[in-house]
Amino acid sequence: MKAAWLATTAMLTAAAFSATVAHAEEVVNVYSSRHYQTDDALYDNFTKETGIKVNLIEGKGAALIERIKSEGANSPADVLITVDAGNLWRADQKEIFQTVSSSDLDARIPENLRHPDGKWFGLSTRARMIFFDNSKIKAGEISSYEDLADPKWKGKVCIRKSSNIYNQSLLASMIAEKGEEAAEKWAAGVVANFARQPVKGDTNQLRGIGSGECEIAVANSYYFVRLQTTPSEQDKGLADKIGYVFPNQNDRGTHVNISGAGVVKSSPNKEAAVKFIEYLTSNQAQNYFADGNNEFPVVEGVASNSAVKALGEFKVDTVNVSVYGENQITAQKIFDRVGWN
Repeated sequence: MKAAWLATTAMLTAAAFSATVAHAEEVVNVYSSRHYQTDDALYDNFTKETGIKVNLIEGKGAALIERIKSEGANSPADVLITVDAGNLWRADQKEIFQTVSSSDLDARIPENLRHPDGKWFGLSTRARMIFFDNSKIKAGEISSYEDLADPKWKGKVCIRKSSNIYNQSLLASMIAEKGEEAAEKWAAGVVANFARQPVKGDTNQLRGIGSGECEIAVANSYYFVRLQTTPSEQDKGLADKIGYVFPNQNDRGTHVNISGAGVVKSSPNKEAAVKFIEYLTSNQAQNYFADGNNEFPVVEGVASNSAVKALGEFKVDTVNVSVYGENQITAQKIFDRVGWN
């Protein structure tokens, strides 16, 4: 009798456990360095479509990478979202990501905007553009990144510090396409043309044009769109004084970088994590994701918002963005050698 009671109890306990597991709430734990209101709608829509709840941890990219690394095999993180292929490469170097095989992601994301082995995927892009004082420089006078090193622009160029990941990625792409020697010659030429010692922030480079400190500035596309659409009192009218060009339209195309995501190696919810990244490539999600920071969608046929679209069409450099990370250390060494602080 006692044996029968124990057997019955065991069966009931197992059944209760199975029922609990079956009805456990599906979740995906997202660590993200993005902080935009549109992301709330993005995550809510994912939950409505799939029933999978999104648990969100926000922070700076470097801090999130270190957090996942320190959490180790017990990390609850399923997906890491961060900006710049250089940062995604840093995460991969710390063995944060696992390989993902997804026909949906391969079909919807251009090959040059994703890791060759499926470690991470670009979800939106931004262009590294050249801006100029339209009262002093005519359209067409500067048309390429190489022009930034032309001695005719001596004392006229404003650009961020060499420690900035955007500049490291730009130089890394030039190393891949033109070689280390040519890239170093270019960097030295840009340094010779500095209007001032580099300062932080792309917006500050654009403000340098407004203040008259420089006539040319380099910045990501979304910083200019911000000036146009939500100018502070400090920046009122600044955008009207600035012309712009998508560089290198006559050869390799304009350098672009990405915001992207990968599935964490220790993900406890891998299936949900893959579904989440696949969802981010859907047309609706692409609009939300790109609009959050006035970026360009990666999926062909998905329209940019009106302010981004107004910048115009342009030819994109199709070098695989993974080279930005691969050449990052070499790029920094070049910057150090030429005195780019």
